[in-house]
Amino acid sequence: MWYDPVYLIGFYSFLLELKRLFCNNDYWYFSYSWNLLCWKLLDTDVLLKLLFRLPVNYPSALPDISVNSDQLTRAQCMDVKEKLLEQAKKHLSEPMVHDLILWVQQHLKDVIKQPAAVCNEKTTLSKGKEDGIWMLLLHLDHMRAKAKYVKTVEKWASDLRLTGRLMFMGKIILILLQGDRSSIKEYLILQKTSKVDVDSSGKKCKEKMMRVLCETEVQSQHKRFQMFEVKEYSALEELQKEFETAGLTTLFSEFVPSLLK
Repeated sequence: MWYDPVYLIGFYSFLLELKRLFCNNDYWYFSYSWNLLCWKLLDTDVLLKLLFRLPVNYPSALPDISVNSDQLTRAQCMDVKEKLLEQAKKHLSEPMVHDLILWVQQHLKDVIKQPAAVCNEKTTLSKGKEDGIWMLLLHLDHMRAKAKYVKTVEKWASDLRLTGRLMFMGKIILILLQGDRSSIKEYLILQKTSKVDVDSSGKKCKEKMMRVLCETEVQSQHKRFQMFEVKEYSALEELQKEFETAGLTTLFSEFVPSLLK
């Protein structure tokens, strides 16, 4: 959502008056979150969340800016933050938040110098060699459009030559993948940035509640899956047996039981 600068100034003045009456701290918190349409990555948009913390003497003082993105690395987010602070210095003594938002929308591509390194900072794969077979365990909170969602996951796994399981057990939904590390990375980007499900109103939406439970290089004791399969289990014991057969007993005991709480 975009806000008119005049509205923001008036609203900020109102908040400052509330602070004078009721608060003793030196900051107010403004958070803006939106989709940036200026830079396409793998045919999807880069999503940025900016948090501006405004001191009481703003705009005579610089705001504290935080930058987060599921598609950018921590280093790339820091680059964006540094550039925004440089721009902010040019606007001292005048309202600047709206101008900073417009600037990053127009110049994000120039700030991010290494698009090939884009990944989810919360799910960045462990440092290590790029070759070898990697394994990834994901947890999904829900699937509203289950049939379509499942077909999409199957297609991604096939296109990226990933093997493993999409597992359903009661309300638990797990995706276990094995494959080249580069393919695992690409899958994560697709999972987070593609419209794979629908919201409560039936509108297409992106996956916002995925968690990476574990990522590791496949070890000699781990069984290699030969294909990608969708499976449903009627009891936790059946799901546990699937993990044990694949040599993943430790993985199961460490992450799966806690999902039942």
